[in-house]
This record gives sequence, structure tokens and C-alpha cells, in this order.
Amino acid sequence: MLTIREREAGDAVVLDLEGNIIMGGGSAELRDQIRRLIQEGKEKVILNFAGVKYIDSSGVGELVSGSVALNRVSGHLRLLNLPRKVEEVMALSSLLSIFEVYDDEAEAVRKSAGKA
Repeated sequence: MLTIREREAGDAVVLDLEGNIIMGGGSAELRDQIRRLIQEGKEKVILNFAGVKYIDSSGVGELVSGSVALNRVSGHLRLLNLPRKVEEVMALSSLLSIFEVYDDEAEAVRKSAGKA
């Protein structure tokens, strides 16, 4: 199960994630959240992974899909506080290099300011 809490930070939306991002669970919830934000015109999204314990290939696929959807509307997806296990899965998928990853929320928000 994945719990998602939404909050505003500057002109970005931060989604605080807690739980697992896996097929049949968190990956669909994450996809639905990102799609809803795009429909609401919120195109700068930061995913805070501090509470994420595991992500599987389905979850990684949703990150890529969400990033592509945001890029289509001149937005972006940034990742924050990747736990070691999540970072390992991303590295094994050779996808770590396509995302902007931050350890500091203030820096991620600052990079979002004024940019799509």
C-alpha cells in the first residue's frame, strides 16, 4: 500500500510517498495522482521518497510515464530523498541518470522555481 500526501512548496507540488510502489498497488495510485495534477495545471512535481521502502519495475515504469506526461505539458518530475534500495533499483534499470535527484528539498524547490 502507498500513502500519498500532497503539499505545495513554492510553485511546485510535493508528493510525500510512504510505503511501496509496486504493481497492483502503489504504482497505479502514483499514476493517478500525477495525471490529476496535470489536469489541474500543476506541472512541477517533486516526489519525496523518504518513506518509500521498495519500488518494483512497475513503479519505475510509472516514474518514466509520469515524467513523459509532465514533459509533454512543459512540466517536470523531480525525485527527492531516494532510499538506498530505491536508488539501487533505479540504477539497475539504468534510469537514474534521466531524473533530477535531490537530497535537499529546498534545493529541489529552488530548481523548480521559474522553470517548467
